[in-house]
Amino acid sequence: MSGTAARPRPATPPALMLALTFATGVVDAVGYLHLDQVFAGNMTGNVAILGMAATGGTGLPVLGPSLALALFLTGAAVAGRLLRTAAAGWSRRCTVLLAGVGLALAAAAFGLTAGGAGSPAARAMTASGLALAMGAQAATARHLAVKDVTTVVVTSTLTGLAADSRLGAARGQGALRRSAAVALLAAGAVAGAALCRVHTGLAVAVAACVALAVSALGHAAARSAGVRPRGAARPRTAAASPAP
Repeated sequence: MSGTAARPRPATPPALMLALTFATGVVDAVGYLHLDQVFAGNMTGNVAILGMAATGGTGLPVLGPSLALALFLTGAAVAGRLLRTAAAGWSRRCTVLLAGVGLALAAAAFGLTAGGAGSPAARAMTASGLALAMGAQAATARHLAVKDVTTVVVTSTLTGLAADSRLGAARGQGALRRSAAVALLAAGAVAGAALCRVHTGLAVAVAACVALAVSALGHAAARSAGVRPRGAARPRTAAASPAP
């Protein structure tokens, strides 16, 4: 048979997804503390807030969490559509999507730096922009499928950590990675809250830098592992000389 089997794509380095988890902690700290208690990445929190707000008299926001939920789903749907026919593992589409996440965060950081949080409507729109980026990030992370690292929530990660611990099933599987995901989300929230004391735009800018760095490093890692970008020319082979 002519041709060779396609080389499988290497696994995505878990450190890259853990870095995005840190960035999510930063972004959620900005959203909750300075954008009217809106989570940009943790949609479970927004759903819970909307459920409690539905009873009335709670003083909880409705517009911000509603828009953030809708835009998160939009970002995830767009990313899912783009990745629908992509091969498993890191591809050029993953690079483009995560670069887009970084640029969207950078635009939000610029807006916060230039104009501040602004009116309630402006804050809701800023939070929605952050949620759009987080939705695209979450869908890309889902495609890359680094076990126990969704980059936006750690509920399932904590469940696995406890269930497989010595007090649970005593399997001891993935404890280090799960613990790192939880710790980095918390560290991101700490960093985000601290940076917001300087300026909210600075906090979002840090998250943007992380996303852009992950995009570049992931692309470089895939190339160094020998993954040929889709659409690149195949190497030429020497023509066989005719038999005498």
